Amino acid sequence: MPRFAPSTSLETHDVTNQPAEFFGRNLYLTDAALREAVLREAGPWLDRRMAALGEIVGSEAVLEWGELANRFPPELVAFDRYGRRLDEARFHPAYHSLMALAMDHNIHDLAWTTKEPGRHLGHMALLALFTQAEAGTMCPINMTYASVAALKNFPDVANPWLAKVLGGKYDFALKPIAEKKGVTLGMAMTEKQGGSDLRSNTTRAIPLEGDSGLYRLVGHKFFCSAPMSDAFLTLAQAPGGLTCFLVPRITPEGARNGIQLMRLKDKLGNRSNASGEIEYHDALAFRLGEEGRGVPVIIAMVHHTRLGAMGSTLGQMRMALAQAVHHVKNRRAFQRKLIDQPLMRAVIADLALEYEAAVALAARAARSFDGDDDSEKVFSRLSVAVGKYWLTKRGPNFIFECMECHGGVGYCEDTPLPRLFRESPVNAIWEGSGNVIALDILRTLQREPLARDALKAELDKARGGDARLDMATKQLLEELEGSPPAEIRARKLAERMALTLQGALLVRNAPSAVAEAFCGARLKSEWTGSYGILPDGADIDAIIERQG
Repeated sequence: MPRFAPSTSLETHDVTNQPAEFFGRNLYLTDAALREAVLREAGPWLDRRMAALGEIVGSEAVLEWGELANRFPPELVAFDRYGRRLDEARFHPAYHSLMALAMDHNIHDLAWTTKEPGRHLGHMALLALFTQAEAGTMCPINMTYASVAALKNFPDVANPWLAKVLGGKYDFALKPIAEKKGVTLGMAMTEKQGGSDLRSNTTRAIPLEGDSGLYRLVGHKFFCSAPMSDAFLTLAQAPGGLTCFLVPRITPEGARNGIQLMRLKDKLGNRSNASGEIEYHDALAFRLGEEGRGVPVIIAMVHHTRLGAMGSTLGQMRMALAQAVHHVKNRRAFQRKLIDQPLMRAVIADLALEYEAAVALAARAARSFDGDDDSEKVFSRLSVAVGKYWLTKRGPNFIFECMECHGGVGYCEDTPLPRLFRESPVNAIWEGSGNVIALDILRTLQREPLARDALKAELDKARGGDARLDMATKQLLEELEGSPPAEIRARKLAERMALTLQGALLVRNAPSAVAEAFCGARLKSEWTGSYGILPDGADIDAIIERQG
């Protein structure tokens, strides 16, 4: 609710030396790095959309919706008052307001409904911007976006659903698809005994008579993302092997499907979003693709959800950094503003470098999703895995450093920093945790003949721009020649690829102060990963000036 003129003259003291509240600003127009990336990789069409959303998500009302949706998380309603099963998650009204706002701005379908350049960047950037106000709602939005990548290959099953996704509006009521203004879709893959080892799934798919593509599913899913969705993409063991299915919550006959919501997860963060455990009790399911080809079918969805994981991390980082900059610019200590203290300036500048590099990598990965040629396709698989691995690994410590800039108040729930910090590990865990992603990077390099060439081509665009980058590029490419790197080096390789790619993108596109400081700080063997340790001669003033 609006905070009108809070009292500063109290009985025992006057409240002074405190920043104003953080709202009433355009969260996009004050973000130089993201805006430059949008204009470079997409153009004015996306810039206009981002500016419009940036004004709204920076408002006091929407920021408060984010707070409320997390303070009052969803509740499981398994039965109605008479004991009939409902299996529903119920939400605070703020959650519904956020979901409606996100779908009104087409975060869920923009990439599939426009032919403009940078359409997948549009999804990622809008998601990152919205995340600054609230992250949990972006899970069902991102799942819905990513589901199209898989569904569009099976029009016989998917067309009625795609018609409700593309151009659809938020309609949370559970009812037959024909009666809905729009739908959301989730995913249910992992089981208790296997986790990421999907081949160990035990859920059974029993074909109905005739070659109708209809099955009954029996089994459990230990993690169902967004169980309030209208349908789920799921994996089950059919007679021909692990197969992908579309499982609606309402059957074509208008009855509740045999999906029981056993419990909602009590998660560290991501509190506004419902995640659950479900069981299939003869649930009606539509087969997607051939029996035994379930992983290749659903991996198209996973590939796109990873882009959203990068965007969500980007949004969390940006909000944490913006909060830190706002605080240190408006609070004094030892006769100077915090921002004028040399060591604080070094920390803020180093955090800004990290964010600039994250934007550059995420934007380039997102643009590669538009590519039609084989080189861009393989680069998208490689870069989104590299970016997902590295950005989500750096996110929690980044947010902690921003929290530390506030001192004790940053550790209190009055600020958004604790919520951002709790939220930050989730993107590293969902859609493939660190080891899974690092090994995916190795597999892509080993199995895709164009992968190394695509990486080299991207790095070569910055050749000669910085001697430290040239050396890092040479060492990386030499390691990728000959025998594939051992699995035990997968994480080290992912880190080196991320830093070298970030350096190359900044050298090509960022102001020289940013690129030179990044290469000097990150592309050296003695870099420890700590913040506030910049190379001699870094133009700290120019780096900080870009933070609005």
